[in-house]
Amino acid sequence: MRWEVVLWAALAVALFAAEALAPGAFMLWMGIAAAAVFLTVWAFDGMSLLLQVILFVVLSFVSIQVYRTWFRQRARPSDQPLLNRRAEQLIGRVVTLEQAISAGVGRAKVDDAFWVVAGPDLPQGSTVRVVAVDGMTLKVQAV
Repeated sequence: MRWEVVLWAALAVALFAAEALAPGAFMLWMGIAAAAVFLTVWAFDGMSLLLQVILFVVLSFVSIQVYRTWFRQRARPSDQPLLNRRAEQLIGRVVTLEQAISAGVGRAKVDDAFWVVAGPDLPQGSTVRVVAVDGMTLKVQAV
């Protein structure tokens, strides 16, 4: 048995195992490239190590690009696009200011949490509507 054949087979198996342990579809495609190099080296005797590595790099790049353009774009849209995006779920809500907006910044209590709000200066107790989100800051306007 030639050592390079065993090396590419072992690398393909190791990459598939890495993908199984930490899924993300990145190692899978590199594993497919390693398996293709394994089959090529097994079929064609005398291929130089440099050519094998170049083939692996090119096939890895191509297979990852195929994944990124073909499979990732065809992903099914989520039925809950705002899941785990708590701040964006609050857009449209009407809340009361717990702390006056002074110099453009204040605080409002939404459900059981306090949020930093930004908007026009308003006194404490004013009713405001959340109109946008900037990171963890709610952009508000007077109602």
